[in-house]
Amino acid sequence: MNTPVNPEIGRSIATGSITTNYHDVGSGEPVLLLHGSGPGVSAWANWRLPIQQLQGQFRLLAPDLAGFGYTQVPEGIQYSRQLWLEQMVAFLDALGLERVDVIGNSFGGSMALALAIHHPERVRRLILMGSVGVPFELTPGLDAVWGYEPSEDNMRAIMRIFAYDQKLVGDDLVRMRFEASRRPGVHEAYSSMFPAPRQRWVDAMAHSEADIRGIRQPTLMVHGRDDKVIPLSTSLTLQQWIDDSQLHIFGRCGHWTQIEHASAFCQLVANFLAAA
Repeated sequence: MNTPVNPEIGRSIATGSITTNYHDVGSGEPVLLLHGSGPGVSAWANWRLPIQQLQGQFRLLAPDLAGFGYTQVPEGIQYSRQLWLEQMVAFLDALGLERVDVIGNSFGGSMALALAIHHPERVRRLILMGSVGVPFELTPGLDAVWGYEPSEDNMRAIMRIFAYDQKLVGDDLVRMRFEASRRPGVHEAYSSMFPAPRQRWVDAMAHSEADIRGIRQPTLMVHGRDDKVIPLSTSLTLQQWIDDSQLHIFGRCGHWTQIEHASAFCQLVANFLAAA
């Protein structure tokens, strides 16, 4: 009997002291996909629908950031924005990629901004979806997400915060994410990243207004109007601060734009990245 293949496990590559699990799918111009920070998340869990829809047009690179998914980290590692930034740069270097388009979701949006701010020559265009990266008051939704303790009921509650359409929160999804969140070492890593009080981690992932205003790459913000995790105000602020930017707001949409409005999101992405 064949062992089922776990789609979350892709290829692995050395990125400094970290061994990064990643997906390299499709062909065309390279696009780096940076996932969010929900419990049990991985690059595949976050980006599976866009990967399916966009792989005919782009080369999609989706790594598990340190502490998430199946990326392997050394014992005693201290998670920080600097660590994740160094991992991303090492990842691009290891693949021989000088410049990429970048799509960042939520926490991954802050990391996409970090790459554009500190290594602008590596970023061609920038897409930020429900992005962290500017100051905002910690929402009850984000506090619950970062404060998750493993149980099926708790995971169901978190998934319900993410989704506007509650029908998306089925038993299979809840069980899959719950099982992912309780693999050995996963929750220990997760709980060490954003311990209470959690406003300090919102602040730690924020960039200065001057740094964000210095971004010159064409930038697209995408946000769900009904997002209970990251407030719409963050994207409104980013749109004010980034000169060459545009914002698309989806109504009847929570924090899962790429899942709740997958086809429309992918069309937006394709059009924006194809623009001259």
